[in-house]
Amino acid sequence: MKFILTFIALLIFWFMLSGHFSVIIVTSAVIYALIAAYFTYNYFLEDISFAGIKRIFKFIAYLPWLFWEILVANLQVAYIVLSPKMPLSPELVETETSLKTDYGKTALGNSITLTPGTVTIEIENGKILVHAITKDHAQDIRNKDIEKKILRIEA
Repeated sequence: MKFILTFIALLIFWFMLSGHFSVIIVTSAVIYALIAAYFTYNYFLEDISFAGIKRIFKFIAYLPWLFWEILVANLQVAYIVLSPKMPLSPELVETETSLKTDYGKTALGNSITLTPGTVTIEIENGKILVHAITKDHAQDIRNKDIEKKILRIEA
């Protein structure tokens, strides 16, 4: 069952990215999705329970908020770069994280790094170290908005 769901998810993802449906594309998609599913199905869907499916939908609901944050941060970084004074105040921020799962910690690190102006350097022993290019970006990390959203997904 996990293999089939992984295969279908990979196939759908391929078609979403490709947008083409010629015979060679569909054949390639099926072959490569089968190969990828064979090697990854144990990792892709570890928890096929109601809670696991619910978590997937919570994550999908999280994505529009993350995209909005990325857009806002892009505009902020563009302003900084285009400003004649270039108001940079780089800072390393270390903060505790309440996230328990590796998936949650990975989602947090990736979400922070995807947001322009911040880079996750390390997540270890319940702490996260982030480089921020301005004090405002550093304060956003300290506010833990991203972590709070991901905690809702983990719950």
